[in-house]
Amino acid sequence: MRTTLIAFTTAILAGSLATGAVWAADPAVKEKSSQQNRMKTCNADAKAKSLKGDERKAFMSSCLKGK
Repeated sequence: MRTTLIAFTTAILAGSLATGAVWAADPAVKEKSSQQNRMKTCNADAKAKSLKGDERKAFMSSCLKGK
């Protein structure tokens, strides 16, 4: 019984580690990170310029597109 439990726990741990390695290698995760960084930078710029309402929306749209 104890051997079975140890084998089962080891299999779960190995599967979790393998899944984590695949997730870390996924390029979509890096793109999301880049988009989040762009959003953070654009928000800071809009705040520094004290933009509000439609002006802020227009600025954020162009900033996030990289223009």
